[in-house]
Amino acid sequence: MGNDWNMKTYMKGAAMLTIAAIIVKLLSAVYRVPFQNLVGDEGFYIYQQVYPFIGIITTWTSFGFAVALSKILSDYKVLGKDYAIPRVKRIAFYYIGFISILFFILLFMGAGFLAEAMGDANLAQLLKAGSYVILLMPMLAVLKGDFQSDGRMQPVAYAQVVEQAVRVFVILFGTWLIISNSFDLYKAGSMAMYGAVAGELAGVILLSSIYWKSMKRTKKEKVKRDDVPMWPIVKNLTLISISASISALLFLLFQLVDSFTVFQTLVESGMDKHQAMEKKGVYDRGQPLVQLGIVIASTLSLAIVPLVAHRMGKGSGRTAVPFMQLTYRVAFTFGVAAAMGLIVVLPYVNEMLFQTKEESTTLMVFSFQIVWMSLILTLMAMLQGSGMVKIPTLFLLLGVLSKWLLNSILVPTYGVLGAAISGNISLAIIYVLMCYYFKKSWDIQFAPAVFYKGILKASILMIVCVVAYIILGDAVLFDNLSSRIQSIVISLTAVMLGGTVFLVNIAKKRVIAEKEWFLLPFGRRMATFQLWLNKEK
Repeated sequence: MGNDWNMKTYMKGAAMLTIAAIIVKLLSAVYRVPFQNLVGDEGFYIYQQVYPFIGIITTWTSFGFAVALSKILSDYKVLGKDYAIPRVKRIAFYYIGFISILFFILLFMGAGFLAEAMGDANLAQLLKAGSYVILLMPMLAVLKGDFQSDGRMQPVAYAQVVEQAVRVFVILFGTWLIISNSFDLYKAGSMAMYGAVAGELAGVILLSSIYWKSMKRTKKEKVKRDDVPMWPIVKNLTLISISASISALLFLLFQLVDSFTVFQTLVESGMDKHQAMEKKGVYDRGQPLVQLGIVIASTLSLAIVPLVAHRMGKGSGRTAVPFMQLTYRVAFTFGVAAAMGLIVVLPYVNEMLFQTKEESTTLMVFSFQIVWMSLILTLMAMLQGSGMVKIPTLFLLLGVLSKWLLNSILVPTYGVLGAAISGNISLAIIYVLMCYYFKKSWDIQFAPAVFYKGILKASILMIVCVVAYIILGDAVLFDNLSSRIQSIVISLTAVMLGGTVFLVNIAKKRVIAEKEWFLLPFGRRMATFQLWLNKEK
């Protein structure tokens, strides 16, 4: 590959991956709304109970292992050992294949046990349906890793979008067909699982076709087995894949804890089974809301890892500090804005998207997780770029354990509200520990006090304006509309009003400077707006 693989090429490819990731995350959050509208809260509960199993395994294998393999292959290429590349890929394929087959057997054969452990034996059919996606992971991970190691991010970006688009289409169209004919919610859930299989298969077909078209015949060289030892590759694949995907897995691991604890605890507390299913389904409405809220932080975390790693590689880690400070401040700004804005309008957003205002208080508490997740994703990305991931990974696992313990304490007393509270407490624990660890390693101040004051003032002004508008709209402006239409109108207009008030306020106060906006993906327009707003009249 030679000179084609330079920082400029890499960053251009990384930008494509970032755009693809935004599209994927938006699709992942948005499709849950029509899906819930098709199957109702009980059907949504069925899907969300099983989804974390599939999500965790596919994220680790197709994303984590792809990143790990690309790094290992890149290292060999830098050392001039291109002759070893085929063997490294074979080792990776066999190793990931072994893990995939192992997980497939555990999930398929253990479906009944896992379903019983979740308190609903009918979930076994969904686990079996979803388990087939695991068998596609070795090919997908190796193809993605190979393309990324060459700096060819475009095929990977295309594949990610195609995978998600096919998945969403199969889920929604297949579910609609089943609901129209039989209204069997467990069959609809199984169809949603097959959607994941169809999406990954589409990704494999696309990447395979691009790979074979671009592959050139090269003279094969005989490589001694000792030249490429297997164990170091296996070890690095495992460690790097876990560190690369652990922050993406955090939200899924929290969902997995909820799958095993919330429904069963509600039933054990005396709630009727069908009512408990619906309650858990309503609680799960918070998942897509938080996913949408952390899109900006997720985007920044993808962008900051290569940037920090590149800056530190120049010999002085201090050159990465301004980027770390800026990334943290932007993540904090939009994390707080998204969480506060959503919380204020949540009863109306709840009805607009999911047909009822049920458990809006629970979802308001749930939505505050946007703040913690935004900051944790950003800190983890900066630590990952600095090569410090072992201790932060332990912090994340400690947070998952905390979530499990707090669910067992709070859910019996407070129901699904307790699960939302336990999520916030556990994420806050992770954030505090990561901040402490980060500041022990990097003696820097993320933001001055004036920054936090600016965000606080902008948030309060946004909340006051939106609440006043909602009261006026509810009582006078849109009083003659039906309940759901009123919620749609109020939600959309209130979100636009709140976003405008917040952005104008932080731009007027220059909470983030114009030159800093220019450094961020898609920040040029905000910088231009800020300059225009503050120019002398």
